[in-house]
Amino acid sequence: MNNLNWSDIHTVFLDMDGTLLDLHFDNYFWREHVPQHYAKYKHLSLEIAKEQFYAECKAVEGTLNWYCVDFWTEKLGLDIALLKEEVAHLIAEHPFVIEFLQAVKKTQRPIILVTNAHQKSIDLKMRKTMFGEYLDQVISSHDLGFPKETPEFWHKLQTIYPFELAHTLLIDDSLSVLNAAREYGFQHLLVVRNPDTKQPPRNLDDFDVLESFAQIIPNK
Repeated sequence: MNNLNWSDIHTVFLDMDGTLLDLHFDNYFWREHVPQHYAKYKHLSLEIAKEQFYAECKAVEGTLNWYCVDFWTEKLGLDIALLKEEVAHLIAEHPFVIEFLQAVKKTQRPIILVTNAHQKSIDLKMRKTMFGEYLDQVISSHDLGFPKETPEFWHKLQTIYPFELAHTLLIDDSLSVLNAAREYGFQHLLVVRNPDTKQPPRNLDDFDVLESFAQIIPNK
């Protein structure tokens, strides 16, 4: 990773799932926990349930519905928020996230959560972790009407929270989100190497890579 020049950074935008939080919770929930309950509800084999559910996911990938708890509750006939509570013990911050947030907070730079997560997911994860107390603002794509993968999201965000493209750091684990941000004009972008700690690290070369938040803790 290239050295981050904190003197150029006035504002910090942070993704939640896979960036501040280990993506293992979400991957396990959507790939295993939901299909298991869907199979039981529909009286299907787990294999068929996964096949059907993954097809439904593919159809809405990259849209707000893909991230929407209420959409999946209605679509599947399952209480998604309740099912998340069942495996909430898997929710965990990445190493050195709290130390990083504490250090940024001391420098008085605004820390803004910029996430595609639905509000019900945000609420659950803030109850189970400590990162929320360091945030100055929480912005969900569901409030803006567009996912972060689109230029419309960043245009809308500028109108409600004006920021300088040359002096704002965005850290995310999604390459499609980071590509959209780069096209919009962001000058400081970092991609998380290993969003899910139960999976092997990714090979990445399109963006500066964040191996650990310990690397970028500011001292001023």
